Amino acid sequence: MPLPIDVRFAPLTAPLQKLTAVLVGPDLQLGPVVRDIDKKTGGALLRAARSAEFTAKAKSSFELLGHEAAGVERLLVVGTGGRASDLDRAGLGGAIAGLLMSRNASSASLVVDLTEPFGNGAETVVADLAYGALLRAYRFTRYQTRKAEANGEAENGRTSRDLKELVIHCARPAEAEAEFAGRRAVAEGVVLARDLVNEPPNVLGPVEFADRIASLADHGLEVEILEPEQMAALSMNALLGVAQGSARPARLAILQWHGSRSKRAKPVCFVGKGVTFDTGGISIKPSPGMEDMKGDMGGAAAVVGAMVALAGRKAPVNAVGLVGLVENMPSGSAQRPGDIVTSMSGQTIEVLNTDAEGRLVLADVVWYAQERFKPRMIVDLATLTGAIMVALGKEHAGLFCNDDKLAAELIAAGEATGEKVWRMPMGAAYDKLIDSKTADMKNIGGRFGGAIIGAQFIGRFVKGVPWAHIDIAGTAMDSNRNDINQSWGSGWGVRLLDRLVRDSYEKAEK
Repeated sequence: MPLPIDVRFAPLTAPLQKLTAVLVGPDLQLGPVVRDIDKKTGGALLRAARSAEFTAKAKSSFELLGHEAAGVERLLVVGTGGRASDLDRAGLGGAIAGLLMSRNASSASLVVDLTEPFGNGAETVVADLAYGALLRAYRFTRYQTRKAEANGEAENGRTSRDLKELVIHCARPAEAEAEFAGRRAVAEGVVLARDLVNEPPNVLGPVEFADRIASLADHGLEVEILEPEQMAALSMNALLGVAQGSARPARLAILQWHGSRSKRAKPVCFVGKGVTFDTGGISIKPSPGMEDMKGDMGGAAAVVGAMVALAGRKAPVNAVGLVGLVENMPSGSAQRPGDIVTSMSGQTIEVLNTDAEGRLVLADVVWYAQERFKPRMIVDLATLTGAIMVALGKEHAGLFCNDDKLAAELIAAGEATGEKVWRMPMGAAYDKLIDSKTADMKNIGGRFGGAIIGAQFIGRFVKGVPWAHIDIAGTAMDSNRNDINQSWGSGWGVRLLDRLVRDSYEKAEK
């Protein structure tokens, strides 16, 4: 899978690129290579640092030009900040990549030769810096043909002036490369998820999304695609009801990774909402901002990306990812407010608002996942409600969970990756709000507590398995930009799920 830049590792003695970034630690501490550069420039580096009152605060920087004697033409000096325990290593790598990308060079070097604040875990630090740089380098430019043509040879919107290669010089490059391999796999999953969310809806409908998933069999994943006839035979009428207004047919994609030593080991299970475009159906949305509804498949994108990450790093666990892919459109064949559908579980649903469609898709997919795979746990991700953004903004995703252990594992994984979740309440008082007078339940429950109501609805299709629902409406698209993401489609959730598996479910397999 193509990544935005080629990251490779080289010895500290290897020649530097014309554009080179170096690190300076607290109290203007220099590593041996950077000390040599300072010496070759007649002490220009330290003089400039003192003149600028540079304190090496994390991610602060200044630039020196025209020092060919040191083997470089442009030297970026970047501060690391203080103690290693306080260092956001991926964020620092991303910040450095952002600085390098703004210099219109196709290749650059980064020298990592400090012992403090990095300590003895230098290879891990180098791998984290490379990981952050790789994530920051992502840009979705494939449709910007005029801009690319104006700036050089165009290839998927990239130009000859874009950064294509980052060489990281370190003490033990082979060890750093080995440490980076797993992170590269996760980055591949994030990049894939971002691409999927960023694609325009005319390009990526349910069928096209499923076709891209089918191609992932090359990554060692077992892929199966169910078409409408097969879903109808399974009585997935809740999912198919959402799709019936569109000329583009629904798909259910199932990805399996068999990494456990035991073939009988129960899998972890991830379910993603994949509404490739959501008009709201007959309950149509207002026009302003509707173009953003191409990202209503952010949960599905995260699940697919996470499965690619697990396969790429050969995670010792069995995992299943399922994504329900539909387009929600108004037409003469569309679902009507007031319709009653019978879900795969046999429970009936009164559809009072066709814009509360994601929960209908998840109802059938979550039920199918339990029936077929008997998983250890299920985590579903969905851009489900605007209400979660009213509650949490774009800093946290909403976590709803029926199991305290699983909730704690997800919270810890969120803290470790920066993809943070905040646990929200559930309970019988909320659940009764979706009782219907004419069916087993209705798909909306009034004005208040909308995100909770959505979770309660999905929870009615969970039977005796640890389950978490993560509402990512505020984080999957157009969320706050940061050092490792400047993309509209953030790929949020890939790193969270990968870390959840790594920290909480792989140890039992070893």
